[in-house]
Amino acid sequence: MGSKSNLPVNRNRCSISLFGVIGLCLFFYILGAWQRSGFGKGDSIAMEVTRLSNCNTVKELDFEAHHRIELTESSEPKKKVFKPCDIKYTDYTPCQEQDRAMSFPRENMIYRERHCPPVNEKLHCLVPAPKGYMPPFPWPKGRDYVHYVNVPYKSLTVEKANQHWVEFQGNVFRFPGGGTMFPQGADAYIDELSSVIPIADGSIRTALDTGCGVASWGAYLFSRNVLAMSFAPRDNHEAQIQFALERGVPAIIGVLGSIRLPYPSRAFDMAQCSRCLIPWTSNDGIYLMEVDRVLRPGGYWILSGPPINWKTYYQTWKRTKEDLNAEQKKIEELAEKLCWEKKYEKEDIAIWRKKESDKSCKRKNTAKMCEPNESEDVWYQKMDACITPFPEVSSDEEVAGGKLEKFPARLFAVPPRISNGLIPDVTAESFEDDNKIWRKHVDVYKRVNNLIGSPRYRNIMDMNANLGGFAAAVHSKNSWVMNVVPTISKNTLGAIYERGLVGMYHDWCEGFSTYPRTYDFIHGSGVFDLYENTCNIEDILLEMDRILRPEGIVILRDGVDVLNKVKIIAAGMRWDVKLMDDEDGPLVPKKILVAVKQYWVVSSSSSSSSSSSPQKNNNSTSSDE
Repeated sequence: MGSKSNLPVNRNRCSISLFGVIGLCLFFYILGAWQRSGFGKGDSIAMEVTRLSNCNTVKELDFEAHHRIELTESSEPKKKVFKPCDIKYTDYTPCQEQDRAMSFPRENMIYRERHCPPVNEKLHCLVPAPKGYMPPFPWPKGRDYVHYVNVPYKSLTVEKANQHWVEFQGNVFRFPGGGTMFPQGADAYIDELSSVIPIADGSIRTALDTGCGVASWGAYLFSRNVLAMSFAPRDNHEAQIQFALERGVPAIIGVLGSIRLPYPSRAFDMAQCSRCLIPWTSNDGIYLMEVDRVLRPGGYWILSGPPINWKTYYQTWKRTKEDLNAEQKKIEELAEKLCWEKKYEKEDIAIWRKKESDKSCKRKNTAKMCEPNESEDVWYQKMDACITPFPEVSSDEEVAGGKLEKFPARLFAVPPRISNGLIPDVTAESFEDDNKIWRKHVDVYKRVNNLIGSPRYRNIMDMNANLGGFAAAVHSKNSWVMNVVPTISKNTLGAIYERGLVGMYHDWCEGFSTYPRTYDFIHGSGVFDLYENTCNIEDILLEMDRILRPEGIVILRDGVDVLNKVKIIAAGMRWDVKLMDDEDGPLVPKKILVAVKQYWVVSSSSSSSSSSSPQKNNNSTSSDE
């Protein structure tokens, strides 16, 4: 503005503090209103000040992907600095670490379940990317190719070579779409399923892949507009879930063991086991009962692999005919108890369909039924060998729990859980209002970063999903959203699934069930207000950093006081951070934090460097520089 004014203008520090947000922005808001009223004589000055000080611009953040130099320390001194962890923690998964797992019982796969470190054993350092880390290939190329340097494990290329799971070619892995039970490829396998299951018309939107391998089934379902949630344990098959997420496929580290799956009842339209090696008939059929809990009335269950087609494979599987025949008969009996009707069996594949209600069930009176409230209380809850009851219906034609629209109409239709009044204080009207609010919020996000919606951000997480409004507003063929419903918040996850979206329950005081560097974009609304008095803000931010890819973005919407705390901590985590006002103006108490994680990798020498050693969570976890 030169000689026209002595007003201080700083483009780069618009929202540096609460006073900067409320004081400076309020000043310019009033000045702009005064100018627009016609009473101001310095109109040109006011307009220039308003333009330069727009609190809704974040010009310094660079959202393009780069391959920058290797760093071991931040290039800019910060007041509070978190050091890199030792290089051995490159693939650290806090709640599924092998050493900790081996101290738990092996029966019922307990040792493969979540076992998180106590607070005083948490790492308080930044998990490094491997040397040479590269941004994943954009979708859809990413479905078929992964950089070797990002997941440098070749064991599956040897162990599964004849099944075409994954092949090593030069400096990349190639995923040809093969699987143990679909040697002709995932597309051919899905085509066969489609001859029985109405996959093509939008009736089937959400799917569950149990023991998923590298998740090729889910990867190829994307082109059919089906969103599959895949899980597999962290076991001797190195990095199955890491491969899946690096490809851009929804997946978590998980297992059917002794505790319930982190999903609501009636969540999935379709579930499958493709030689997943889950002992479906053991423990009184408890694992099949858990699949039944999460399978929607009218949904389909696919079993390909033992014991199906045992007459052909019994010698290959090194089991007797009698044993396999008895196992299949037991599965048939369990399916009848669960009100599943077999629709198809040919060669290696069998398909059952769950009845739409229990009106036509031929269930024996001896079947043990679960208590109605047990089906939703799942976090760290033990599975019980009981059958989840269908919601009540008034006629044979009614679908238990409510009939769903076909996708994509399902995305914005009022979920049955809401229309039936099953979520306290949420109505059809408030659901519609929530959608409008999130469309407005996401429009602002896209103005801040016009790459949202492009293949640049494939794997997206919403840390506090509420009704799924954010995920619906960012919905794109280029991305998917993991909708997380915190265990201490209102249980809305069932409604999210009824919209044709996927997600899970989680407690953000603990580590998430994924590998490092598996999300491109992390969003959270009200997360830190929710957890401010429950666990350490630093722990949540360090976990976000662990699962965020280099040059990934974070957008948080929260109260100004807590976001100022977050901003100070994040500045020492090699994040470029800016605060901005809510789109409704500076007087709104909630603000928006936008951050970009810097690209950095730790050098190979760091494993012997004291500065790179993990620091435990105590009062001396960080240092001043």
